[in-house]
Amino acid sequence: MAVDMDPISMLVRSCAAFYRLVRCASLIDVATGLATIWAFCTAIWATQKNSRTTKLRGPKRTNLLFGVSTELFGSPDSGAIFEAWAKEYGVAYEIPMMCGKQRIVLCDPKALAYLFSRDTWSYAGIPGVKASIARRVGKGLIWAEGESHRRQRRSIAPSFNSTAIRKLSPAIHKVVDRLKAALEESIDANGGESVVLDVEKWVNYVSLDSFGIAGFSYDFDSLAGKPNSMISVLDDFAAPSPHPLLDNAVFLLSIVFPIAMYVPTWRNKMLDKLRGRMSEICDKLVDNAIKEKEGASNEQTSTIGLLLNAEDEDSGKRIVREEVLAQTAPPQISTLIFASYETTAIAMTWALLELARYPDIQNKLRKELLSFGGEPSYDELTTGLPYLDAIVQETLRLHPAVQDLVREANEDDVIPLSEPVRTKSGEVVDSIAIERGTEIGISISCMNRSEAIWGPDAKVFRPERWLEADGITKKAQEVKGYRHLLTFGDGPRSCIGKMFAVAEIKTMLTMVVKNFVLEMKDGPDTKFEIIRGIALRPKIAGEDGIKMPLRVRPYKG
Repeated sequence: MAVDMDPISMLVRSCAAFYRLVRCASLIDVATGLATIWAFCTAIWATQKNSRTTKLRGPKRTNLLFGVSTELFGSPDSGAIFEAWAKEYGVAYEIPMMCGKQRIVLCDPKALAYLFSRDTWSYAGIPGVKASIARRVGKGLIWAEGESHRRQRRSIAPSFNSTAIRKLSPAIHKVVDRLKAALEESIDANGGESVVLDVEKWVNYVSLDSFGIAGFSYDFDSLAGKPNSMISVLDDFAAPSPHPLLDNAVFLLSIVFPIAMYVPTWRNKMLDKLRGRMSEICDKLVDNAIKEKEGASNEQTSTIGLLLNAEDEDSGKRIVREEVLAQTAPPQISTLIFASYETTAIAMTWALLELARYPDIQNKLRKELLSFGGEPSYDELTTGLPYLDAIVQETLRLHPAVQDLVREANEDDVIPLSEPVRTKSGEVVDSIAIERGTEIGISISCMNRSEAIWGPDAKVFRPERWLEADGITKKAQEVKGYRHLLTFGDGPRSCIGKMFAVAEIKTMLTMVVKNFVLEMKDGPDTKFEIIRGIALRPKIAGEDGIKMPLRVRPYKG
């Protein structure tokens, strides 16, 4: 089809074909929809051939429409794919993506340190992803760029500093104590020796209750068995799609065509259901925060209470109510659900699984915790328990909840590299030119687990690396993220709630390991697999849905 054909008419035809593809499964509609979309995108992206961005080597397109997108999105370990490409093509390479687009992938600490140090406007979210965030999460901190992001972050930051988290620590301890009582009750009901429990479910409850109390002064009371419509819809949403091919295809298409977000796939219906459920509790959450704010002590403790009281340090402007709601409650899905609930629950699940897989590591941690004695304070959790800290860091390294990031250059730039790469023309360069509009991909899982960065045991769960003098390689030390990890991102867009998440994980692990012994359900050879919900989660092989049953027995000394 000619490149100069009217793009508006092509877009209309593309959308019509796409809707026919969704409404029925006939091969004719499938072929028509894909062919028309491909023709439209070929016309739109043909100008990339004249791009001033350095032309790099990379893998070939495996799918006419999706490039390598389906291969990456469908893999339980996309980081391994990126790492294999880095071994073949170098620390910077080019991959074919949706609808003829190309993306530069960086697997280089120096390049990423440069990119993350830039302001939030220089490398922003790509338009399709931003549109998806605006519809599904709201125009809060994850969506914002430039001045809006700077103002929101400065206003929100006091809610997540060490002083604020220290005040929230009693709320976390309260929830963890409930978990202890619930586990003891389950064991007693099973004869007092041991019980097989779905720890995935229990840490979801811990995360939701902590999220409610610390975030909104609202008690979901999930651990007490209180009927909770919120947890049921969150569980449904986290579960794998019954129609993964259609859901994945529509999700990938929505990155280029945001209108695809309105197609009634299973995943999009779950998003709408979750938004609706959040709308039902929104007023109650905000009312609780306002009551806290108007309390006699005027001492703000919940995150939303602090947000309602926050001001920008430079302008003195109070953060507006719309922005507070975008961070906390509908009509958009709360940013904090993903940041404070989903990602933290996933990290806690992985930590428990790794301790069950490695009894020696679990016993070593138990020895440290019992030798410490008493309940550690927030400051003691932060600095006084080195092996606990090492286990949490190793969990975050091996199992980041967010697998990758994508940015788009808003201006021409030159990105330096720590080692030279060969371009498509055969030239060897130690920096790459980036034209405005170029997509940049960063694989967090690759950077966290790359053997080139972390050494030959990069894929092994080995907490001792964080305690040994030379345990963190020189190459890993060049990574400028939190503790040399990109799990929380880096720079002005790094995760603002990382300290709260780490405190919650450490508090939960301290209680569980001091009081209980974790074992794999069917012994050390129990198989597990990784599936995709909101993010990647582990599950025991053969279990329906997302389930992580481990054997739990009381520790008797």
